[in-house]
Amino acid sequence: MEITNEVVRIASGKMNSEFIRILIANGFSSLKAIKCADVFLNNSLEGIYSHGVNRFPRFIKYVKAGHINPDAEPSLVFRSGSLEQWNGNNGPGPLNAMAATERAMVIAAESGIGLVALANTNHWMRGGTYGWQAVRKGFIFIGWTNTTPNMPAWGASDHRLGNNPLILAVPNADDAIVLDFAMSLYSYGKMELYRNEGRQLPYPGGYSNEGILTSDPVEILKSWRPIPTGMWKGAGLSLLLDIMATVLSGGASSHEIGKKEIESNLSQVFIAIDLSKLSNLSSVAASVKSIIDDYKESVPSGENSEIRYPGENIGKIRTENFKNGIPVNKGLWDKILSL
Repeated sequence: MEITNEVVRIASGKMNSEFIRILIANGFSSLKAIKCADVFLNNSLEGIYSHGVNRFPRFIKYVKAGHINPDAEPSLVFRSGSLEQWNGNNGPGPLNAMAATERAMVIAAESGIGLVALANTNHWMRGGTYGWQAVRKGFIFIGWTNTTPNMPAWGASDHRLGNNPLILAVPNADDAIVLDFAMSLYSYGKMELYRNEGRQLPYPGGYSNEGILTSDPVEILKSWRPIPTGMWKGAGLSLLLDIMATVLSGGASSHEIGKKEIESNLSQVFIAIDLSKLSNLSSVAASVKSIIDDYKESVPSGENSEIRYPGENIGKIRTENFKNGIPVNKGLWDKILSL
């Protein structure tokens, strides 16, 4: 892809039809193509371009290379009470993750809480997708994935940890509070977005190969030395997320994933909690509102400071992109059209 600063806006219907066309041409059934395209489209509509339109060519590349099997379906391996272990059989990551989230909600509707651990799956794109999937049906959601080793332990210079994303989501009246963050200060997708747009990161995000703290995404992408979120705390959290995903799913750990040709055979965890099972259900909405109202009373530290809760701007961004078209790097869009 030619890296330029030229941006075009593509109508959501046009983008969706191109995604579906390309997916079907690469072995997806019509139904799977529609479901998978919807994930890429919604991520793009909601401003998460790094895990939407920007990542679509790489997804197709992995399908063509045989790393992602369009025909694969997740299969149940083991069940005990509210916990289930599934094998993703290296099917499409977004489809596996949607199925696992749905299954966790079914279990939670029966037992109050449901945990589905998924082994041998692929990149789920934007983890927040599955948080939104759950909260729209009235469930609290907790989920995470491990990744290939792409982040150093605190105090190290080589990368042995993954930037393992964690998602926490809670219904909030007609909206939701959805926290979706990687264990590195900036996800690799976000750094690639800044690189492709020729921009520097707002804050230093990692180290160059020479060990110099930098805001240049190009240097960090070369070194694979991003700063962990919360420094030593983020590094520790990354380690525990990898351990728990590996143990709960019976799948591969980050260091085992790193031995593969590409990032595949990931381990993921999906937890749903049915709010309707709580004794205090009638007061839940008021409790959440009270917390957010108090949060919004925070005193801004500067003129341009805006106090937002996680996921608050999603609706606004979606409306703007639906109306005006989704902004895409022209070189990237030309590449997609040629697939």
